[in-house]
Amino acid sequence: MVVGDLASTGTRVADLLQTNGRRVIVGLGGGVAVGKSTAARTLADGLLENHGLETAIVSSDGFLLPNRDLLERGLLTRKGFPESYDEDAIRTFLVEARVESSVSVPVYDHLVYDIMFDRDIVTLADVVIFEGVNALRYRDLLDFGVYLDAAESDMRSWYLDRARTLRDRSRTEESSFFDGFADLDGPGFDAMAINVWESVNLLNLNECILPTRDHADVVIVKHSDHSISRVETAS
Repeated sequence: MVVGDLASTGTRVADLLQTNGRRVIVGLGGGVAVGKSTAARTLADGLLENHGLETAIVSSDGFLLPNRDLLERGLLTRKGFPESYDEDAIRTFLVEARVESSVSVPVYDHLVYDIMFDRDIVTLADVVIFEGVNALRYRDLLDFGVYLDAAESDMRSWYLDRARTLRDRSRTEESSFFDGFADLDGPGFDAMAINVWESVNLLNLNECILPTRDHADVVIVKHSDHSISRVETAS
């Protein structure tokens, strides 16, 4: 096992593109609130700055089933688990992402806590990063896999921070979900959020997300301050 930095991950992706002579599809997985979106942007910035490669980032959140469908199927409390996603749509996207110049993708709004009616048109170039808790479940359709890891206590703390931020935003922005929590006092809201972490997100992490760590070519391990502790690679 080799230890390196995040720039070395970008170099491996760039080398893979040069070797294969075609667009590279990267899957970036990890637990809820571990910082996948930030890591994806950092990797994309490095690919552009160090290798001149354009990168498109697509989140698996957009492929969640709408809340109404989850409710009808009795899956609302399983939101984020594999069965709460449109897996056929994900596979179709990953196939199209390899060959098309642009794709239409669904949009998820964390504040509204649901899929939006609008879709984004994503222009594809050299690299596509597909990031999400379930990204590495589709290893057969990926060229390269990255898993973002951290201590569970840190992820829980980061999730609580994110939940508080969304609750605060709901006081000034329209939200069909967090409005109901806007007037909760601090301890009451924190208790609710920690309960969600323990009953949903931690369960998902242990049952469904952590096992995909084995599908990664690179594992990025973070400190509690979000800095990178190490980057582990299989070769």
